[in-house]
Amino acid sequence: MTNWIATCAEAEHRLKAFTPRMGRRYANGRNTDNGPGAHTAVSVLSPYIRRRLVLESQVVKEALKAHGPEQAEKFIQEVIWRGYFKGWLERRPQVWDSYIQGLTADLAELERDRRLRRDVERAMDGRTGLECFDAWADELVETGYLHNHARMWFASIWIFTLGLPWRLGADFFYRNLLDGDAASNTLGWRWTAGLHTRGKPYPARADNIMTFTKGRFAPKASDLAEVTQGLEATEPEGLPSVQPLRPVTAPDIARPTVLLITDEDCRVEDFEYSTLDLRGVGTMAASHLRSPLSVSDDVICFEADALADAALRLGQTTKMLRADHPSVLAKWAASVGATQIVTPYVTRGPTFDWLQEARVCLAEQGITIAEWRRDWDGAIWPHATAGFFKVKKNIPRILHEVGLS
Repeated sequence: MTNWIATCAEAEHRLKAFTPRMGRRYANGRNTDNGPGAHTAVSVLSPYIRRRLVLESQVVKEALKAHGPEQAEKFIQEVIWRGYFKGWLERRPQVWDSYIQGLTADLAELERDRRLRRDVERAMDGRTGLECFDAWADELVETGYLHNHARMWFASIWIFTLGLPWRLGADFFYRNLLDGDAASNTLGWRWTAGLHTRGKPYPARADNIMTFTKGRFAPKASDLAEVTQGLEATEPEGLPSVQPLRPVTAPDIARPTVLLITDEDCRVEDFEYSTLDLRGVGTMAASHLRSPLSVSDDVICFEADALADAALRLGQTTKMLRADHPSVLAKWAASVGATQIVTPYVTRGPTFDWLQEARVCLAEQGITIAEWRRDWDGAIWPHATAGFFKVKKNIPRILHEVGLS
């Protein structure tokens, strides 16, 4: 594992170090992939923001304070993209369900088709013969990180040049990215494939790769497929309809309660947990749920350390749980006499799916789940119904709602 320390203190240290570069320097250099260990033009805060070891609102606040809204505009937009994707998937949860069903089918086909299995293994092992792609595959596995531009090029080459199933590529990312979350990963691959913004796939171009790797890679145009259309024909029914945001059940302070921390949000101290009739605190490891295949040890270790840091900051004796059989949650809560589990809001993805299964076991014990949802999410998600432009034009309003205007 590279130099990743999964603590709130480390996240804030990195935030402070990058703040001077959140303005024009970020805007001018953010698209350049300088390679492993040299990603100085971007913040590399995403593994921390993903687990809320540092908050989006904190990051934006520092950018505004240091650079003002005009110079920090590009950086703020990039921070809000993650919230947009999360909100979009909350509004169209059918897309996540479709991804899971499609991945299951793709993995079954992988077992049956020897040639496909060979080609996918070569891609994941960095043995395609395309220098840039192979280097990015190695970097992803070795460091748990890729520059955003490299992610786009990689996904485009996987889909259009190598002709591999996009969900298998998304799964490869999700199993290895320290900052991987269901929304950003799934929708980022769908965007590249022309399924998110339908009919507008992202083409990997030789000149673009050469320019924005500063000549580290110089593929020939003939090495890359000419992308003329995306995969929209594979989903002729189009995008599913927008759903209302699911209701949030607020904690009942009168009920005996356990507090559950997942790596969806490791800043539980921000919430009013001291008013609860608290009978216990638990952390739940769930990174292994990202895929039916083996998830990177680095991802699992980063999650474990982040959860341990969250528990340490609370100063509470903590029960360490693992999301295996859903009954594990009910047994723990019942063992301390709790009838309510309170947790920060869990967005669509494998942890949410697991908690949905657990609700059956919980209901049998008379136990309910209540959640806290952050104001940041509540300000962005109502606008996340179409493309990013709708959110982008509402950024002043969003920042005002969260007290950052």
